[in-house]
Amino acid sequence: MRIIAGVFKGRRLATPRGATTRPTADQVRIALMDTLGPRLPDARVLDLFAGSGSVGLEALSRGAAHATFVERDPRAVEALAENIRTLDVESRALVVRGDVTRQLGRLATDGRRFEIVFLDPPYTLDLAGPALAALGPGELVAADGVVVAQHFTKRPPAAEYGALRAFRTRRFGETTLTFFRAGE
Repeated sequence: MRIIAGVFKGRRLATPRGATTRPTADQVRIALMDTLGPRLPDARVLDLFAGSGSVGLEALSRGAAHATFVERDPRAVEALAENIRTLDVESRALVVRGDVTRQLGRLATDGRRFEIVFLDPPYTLDLAGPALAALGPGELVAADGVVVAQHFTKRPPAAEYGALRAFRTRRFGETTLTFFRAGE
């Protein structure tokens, strides 16, 4: 896997061994970043179920100011840490290891706010709903922020979670991106 565009274009990313993570396909990452393009400069990005960090690192490559990565799998965290070191973005990245829903509470308690939140939970587990519900109160999402959920097309998330309202979807076969923002 490689960074697609920006200052790190073409740089290789380490991926965890085994089948515990599913990297975001290049086609989906391209469409996601093209859609988020105007929001990326100087944005604070939260990459949930981050795996090797390809989405957050792509955002940093394209001008995001900071990325926070939340991942539970130890092999994925190891690959993510290696990618952050290799790209020399330690000062612009934070890795939080643990359960996403629990860590969202901790990030909110710390007063963190993000312009872009991306989540790509394992398709075999029903984790998108609980993560979106935890984001629903809006404590972590900046006033003009956007939340993007990647999910199995046949299992879409609800249209709203607290203050978050779905406003757009982009389908790529069995994968769909659903975009949310507060108050829409």
